[in-house]
Amino acid sequence: MARDGGDEFDHDVETAVVTGATGSVGPWIVERLADSGVHVVGVDLERPDGERANAEFRAVDLTDQGEAWETIHEADPDAVVHAAAISGPLDDPGTRVFENNTMSAYNALVAAGRVGADVVWTSSQAAYGMLFADDPWLPDYLPVDEDHERRPEDPYGTSKYCGEAVAGMVARRYDVPVTTIRPATVYAPEAYRARPQREGFDLESGSLSGNLWSYVDVRDVARMVEAALAADEEGHETYLCVADENYLGQPTAEIIESVAGELPERCDLEGEQAALSNAKAKARLGWEPAYSWREADDTASPGIGWR
Repeated sequence: MARDGGDEFDHDVETAVVTGATGSVGPWIVERLADSGVHVVGVDLERPDGERANAEFRAVDLTDQGEAWETIHEADPDAVVHAAAISGPLDDPGTRVFENNTMSAYNALVAAGRVGADVVWTSSQAAYGMLFADDPWLPDYLPVDEDHERRPEDPYGTSKYCGEAVAGMVARRYDVPVTTIRPATVYAPEAYRARPQREGFDLESGSLSGNLWSYVDVRDVARMVEAALAADEEGHETYLCVADENYLGQPTAEIIESVAGELPERCDLEGEQAALSNAKAKARLGWEPAYSWREADDTASPGIGWR
């Protein structure tokens, strides 16, 4: 049963810049923070229609260093949440994906470091390399954790790999806390994306999925952002953001072994446990997933009229 996700993480952020504010994840972060009383400066390529309490919006090209730095400097935020990226890597040329994501991450994170802001940003499970590989491969062990080697084979995953290197550099150079969140495949609760595709899946004829049938609800991503802002940590830390279970409703190890023909030598999966581990986030951030595909809410939305 999904919890209501109404728990609050005690942070002292008064002003936050949220990039990608009109994208697929950003609006949920804006809503979460604004509802908690944070003044949000939302940034995206275009300003949205309408207004939102506790929020203002600016049209900024984050690949332009001057625009990015000027905007963040003027906002003088306590925190910068960088969620902007080209997230549909199969729909854009690889060069555009890589350049946009690496430059925007560099400009936003460095600007945040220069003003002394806490940083949270969204990387991706694609940094491991399985998600968009031409031939999905088995990880070295299961469940995959934050320490698993990253071997990206595509421009999107490589851009996130580079972004994580930038995150570490910013934490060291500017002595600010930087949290990297690696979400599994993100699903929103609207009707057309409420549940991951599972109809018609057959163990006998199925093929290995690059996401290993792991997922996370977008509202849980927003909750982890807030949890990271409330954490008393130093340096650069990375957290997988993933639901507890796979989205097929079958034992995970059996699924993987059936379609791949084998399992890694080290496999510690039990039942429907997700193939990506959220144990570190639970232990360090006090975060647990509150939403499941089994209880999709078709009416949920950021409720801001401009998404």
